[in-house]
Amino acid sequence: MNTEEEFSKSIFTMRTNSPANALEIADGANATWAAINIALSPVIGQHGVVALFKRSVHLQQLNYPPLVAVRDPNMLPGNFTAELHAFLGQQTNENAVLIHSALLNTFYQVLTNLIGVSLTDQLLHSLFSTPSSGDPAQDTSS
Repeated sequence: MNTEEEFSKSIFTMRTNSPANALEIADGANATWAAINIALSPVIGQHGVVALFKRSVHLQQLNYPPLVAVRDPNMLPGNFTAELHAFLGQQTNENAVLIHSALLNTFYQVLTNLIGVSLTDQLLHSLFSTPSSGDPAQDTSS
């Protein structure tokens, strides 16, 4: 992955049906942030993920002032995107995509500035793995 724009585009195509309404986009956003939390928490902790999310929201407030609704100073690590879900669900479809893309791009950029592109891509690689729809493989060698 070369740019943060590719990051958000890849995530959206995998986690959101096209065309999607704002509520589906909000659901996809929650799934994305949950996956980010799972991927990064072992390395930077849940509080670290929340801090990076808050920083991304803060930086994007210049472009999207209504994002102030998402900034909860008492945000809990396990439920840090509840406000984002409610906020995106109230937007137009286009605005929901634009705002969530901007947040993902900013998050990716902030994270890569901290730990580098290679490590960021390595840590977030699981976001691009699509779960198998079939049964797990069985070891039949015994």
